[in-house]
Amino acid sequence: MAKSQSGKMSKQDWWGYAFISPFYILFAVFGLYPLLFSFVLSFTDWKGRGPLNFIGWANYALMLKDNVFWQSVQNGVIIFLIYVPIMTFLALVLAVILNSPRIRGYKFFRLIIFLPYITNMVAAGFVFQSLLNQEVGLFNLALEAIGLPAVPWLNSIWGARVSLGILVTWAWLGYNMVIMLAGLQTIDRELTEAALIDGATPVQSFFYITVPLMRPVILFSVILSTIGSFGLFTELVSLFPQSQGMGPLNSTVTPLLVIFRQTFNNFRFGYASALGYSFFALIFVVTVLQFRFFDRSEE
Repeated sequence: MAKSQSGKMSKQDWWGYAFISPFYILFAVFGLYPLLFSFVLSFTDWKGRGPLNFIGWANYALMLKDNVFWQSVQNGVIIFLIYVPIMTFLALVLAVILNSPRIRGYKFFRLIIFLPYITNMVAAGFVFQSLLNQEVGLFNLALEAIGLPAVPWLNSIWGARVSLGILVTWAWLGYNMVIMLAGLQTIDRELTEAALIDGATPVQSFFYITVPLMRPVILFSVILSTIGSFGLFTELVSLFPQSQGMGPLNSTVTPLLVIFRQTFNNFRFGYASALGYSFFALIFVVTVLQFRFFDRSEE
């Protein structure tokens, strides 16, 4: 903003700052202050009231011995491997198919696939509980109909993880498909059409033209899915309400759920803050590694 000849801001300049100040005030109160205060809390043993009791790095040292937290990190990696590769591939394939105007009713199919993303996750969790019930669930009834034994989907370690992967894939497939569709809009159709004219099959065109050109979009989708895998919460507590989302033998607990329980169940605000910043550092490192992996694969 321009200043007057005397070097002082004019009344008009002050009005300009006044109009943009609400954003900065709200950001400082609800964004910057909690960020800084939680960092300070990570060095304290604070129960939510009374003075702050500074204990240095004790919370971070305790985190290194917290078996439940490291189990949650391991669960995040396992859940990621269970559903992210399959979901990302399906999202890209569906996006390629529904990106073609030759498909009749492609807008309707886009809507149907996207609907689970806007469905209430709590209600969806209860529905999947019924579908995956060991005795009367439709999944096991279908297995028994073809002569296979029933699977304890919600009562075994790997069954619970696979069940969670099924629910998350159902819920987030449409969202990732929309991301892929947006990326496909930037690719010139003449590239794939020229490949088909030169004798390439649709599968070859997909793997050698579409996938390489979609690398940045795929990376963005995978990074979002990575953050989501370690930060699952609503899906857990709705699918495993009896164990409060922990699953059989803590098989589905995630870092975000551990932080939530330490905060609101145990009122260990200092330790929860330390876990939160460690969780952020973990996600940051994983994201950097994914960027480097994709950069090397492009070479």
